[in-house]
This record gives sequence, C-alpha cells and structure tokens, in this order.
Amino acid sequence: TASATASSATNSAASAAQPAEVAAECSTVVESNDQMKYNVSQIDIKKSCTSFKIVLKHTGQMPKTSMGHNLVISKADDASSVASEGTGEGASKDFLKVSDSRIVAHTKMLGGGEEDSIVLDTSKLDANSQYKFFCTFPGHFGLMQGDVKLVD
Repeated sequence: TASATASSATNSAASAAQPAEVAAECSTVVESNDQMKYNVSQIDIKKSCTSFKIVLKHTGQMPKTSMGHNLVISKADDASSVASEGTGEGASKDFLKVSDSRIVAHTKMLGGGEEDSIVLDTSKLDANSQYKFFCTFPGHFGLMQGDVKLVD
C-alpha cells in the first residue's frame, strides 16, 4: 500500500501539470499512411466523455515534406475552407492557420513513423452540428477526411 500511495501522489502531481488521463472508451487511434489515407472514416465520441483523446500515427515511411499528415477537426461546413486557407500558411506552419477559430482541435504535421495526440474538450462540440476530421497537407483533403460523431 505504501507504493500505491506514493504512486497516487505522483499521479496527482502529474495531473496538475498535464490533462488527466482519459478513459479507454474516450480515446481512439487513427492511422495515416503513404497512400494518403486514414484507416477510419468516422470517429465516434461518446456523449458521456468529458474529454476525448485522439492519437494520430503516421504508419508510412515518407517524410512530412512529401507525405505529411495531420488531423484537424472543424464543423463539416467549415472543413473545406479551413483546409484551403491552411494550405496558404505553408509548410513552416504545418499548412494550418492556427488562429482560425473554426478549428476545434488539431495535431501537428507528421512524417512517416511519427505520432501526435490531442485531447478534445467535448463540451466544444454541439450535438446539433456535424463535424469532420481531415488533413490540411496540400492536395490531401479530397481523400483524407471523415466524420466526427457524438454518440450515446
């Protein structure tokens, strides 16, 4: 029990500095590859989750300069313009206009073998709205997108 107490104290200190761990049913892993594809076309977020963790893994080999991928979430109606405006920001900004208030959450741009994660505050999602996840690397939006759904 002494080690459990010490471990608990360490976890409490760590959670003060970092977001709390999210429950397994409140997280998912999305993979992207060198064929400009995500391995899923929909991300289901349970309404009971107060936060939701998405891990993006680039399972390909190519560098981010030629086959970079990110995962950006916005309302479905805004997705195309968020992606096209992001392209104009250039590679140094990961093809993303970070100050864009239409972006709900985003990962950084990844090359082959890299991964990044985001923890989404689900209170930012409106149950009456439709959301998409997509990649803003130039030319990828057409193939690399899917739906984000709030589910019971």
